[in-house]
Amino acid sequence: MAGAVIIGAGPGIGRSVALRFAREGQPIALIARNERNLKDMAPAVSGLGVQVTTHIADTTDEPALRSALDAAIETHGLPDAVIYNAAIIQQDTAGQLSAQGHLDAWAVNVVGALTAAAHIAPLMAERGNGSFIITSGMPEPKRDYVSLSLGKSGVRTLVTLLDQEYGPSGVHLASVTVAGPVAPGTDFAPDDIADHYWRLHTQPRGNWRQEALHNARPQPAPAT
Repeated sequence: MAGAVIIGAGPGIGRSVALRFAREGQPIALIARNERNLKDMAPAVSGLGVQVTTHIADTTDEPALRSALDAAIETHGLPDAVIYNAAIIQQDTAGQLSAQGHLDAWAVNVVGALTAAAHIAPLMAERGNGSFIITSGMPEPKRDYVSLSLGKSGVRTLVTLLDQEYGPSGVHLASVTVAGPVAPGTDFAPDDIADHYWRLHTQPRGNWRQEALHNARPQPAPAT
């Protein structure tokens, strides 16, 4: 059955991506640390006629995350796609966060993605196909989002390193860079952003891209 695993499943991008893949008939495994998010999302996804499983795990808890991934594989089989959508999004300037605060943010924004990829990508490589896509952002660093800017720079580097390791074996490593605050009814509506994940997942190997950028729509020129 395979399907897709959404890590960091919650309202916003996580929910929209789960629904996008479910509309294509993909079984879905939802992983989140917040049980309420899972309970809220699962009925909407299963309502599209696909099998859904939910798993509680904090991405900074390596044994729990690996166990959740194993449980998803046991139910659905090795996934066709894994989407890593966990992040700590906060405003902080240089020197504002403690060292531990930066380590906590880095653990979610980057290390959790590495843990998940290290667990799943070798199996995809052995099979010869699969997609591992990470939600990114901050295409330009911002002084009032230091920890997030560092984390998203780390994500882009991580994607490159993972591609070097697993890309030659048929695994598509990529990121979706969201260049603004996610909100329905705006240029950064989560349903619109979710389309990028499906397009990356279904790209022919010869046309693989490592990054899809979701930016604001250009404003029309004023009438003269």
